[in-house]
Amino acid sequence: MKEMFVYTHKVHYYETDRMGVTHHSNYIRIMEEARVAYLDAIGASYARMEADGVISPVLGVEGAFRHTTTFDDVIEVSVFIKSMTTFKLKIGYTMHCRGEEVFEGWSLHCFLDKENKPVPIADRYPQFVEELHAC
Repeated sequence: MKEMFVYTHKVHYYETDRMGVTHHSNYIRIMEEARVAYLDAIGASYARMEADGVISPVLGVEGAFRHTTTFDDVIEVSVFIKSMTTFKLKIGYTMHCRGEEVFEGWSLHCFLDKENKPVPIADRYPQFVEELHAC
C-alpha cells in the first residue's frame, strides 16, 4: 500500500484576516492546491483529463476547524481517498501545523464529458482508478 500524499502550504500574509489568522475561505483553496498536486503526483492531472474531454466539478465541500493558523505558518495537508464509486470521488484532507490538527475536511467530485454527461471513470482511466485504490 502506498503512503498518504502530503502537500505543504505556507500561509501568505494576504490569506490572513484582521485578527491575524488564516481566513476560513482559504482552507478550501488549500484543499484544491493539495488535490491538484495529488492528482499530478499519481499521473491523473486535471490538465490531462481536460485534454481528454473530462471535467471534474466539485459537488460538495465540508470542513471543520480545529485550531487557527497565522502568517508564515507551514500547513501539512494529508490527502487521501475517502470513497469512490463509478461516477464520484470523495477526497479527504487533514491539515496539521505545529504538531496539531488544524483542519479536517473533504470534497466530493464527479466526472463529466463535454456534454456534461457522467463518465464512468474506471472505463475511461483504469490506471487512474488502480492508483486511487492503491492509495
